[in-house]
Amino acid sequence: MIPGGGQPNMQQLLQQAQKMQQDLARAQEELAQTEVEGQAGGGLVKATVTGSGELRGLVIDPKAVDPEDTETLADLIVAAVQAANENAQTLQQEKLGPLAQGMGGGSGIPGLPF
Repeated sequence: MIPGGGQPNMQQLLQQAQKMQQDLARAQEELAQTEVEGQAGGGLVKATVTGSGELRGLVIDPKAVDPEDTETLADLIVAAVQAANENAQTLQQEKLGPLAQGMGGGSGIPGLPF
């Protein structure tokens, strides 16, 4: 209910919605360009992903490479990528969370992971 019984200013509501859309698009673009890192094995394997979760880089210390034990290396790679993606999700929540709340909550907004 509007205080005083007046009608909502539709032009103002549309402008606010448009600004929120622009802010959301800007934040998503920023996420796509921001890189975060995750590591495993005490830094033997490092993965770099964008804030939107795209794998951009993988660094493997030669000490992690044992031709007789490729399973451990594979586990370290998976763990590093998972750690990087967790950092990316935290960054997404920091950047997009307030915008999603301003649009009525994160549920139901396509493209938002929360």
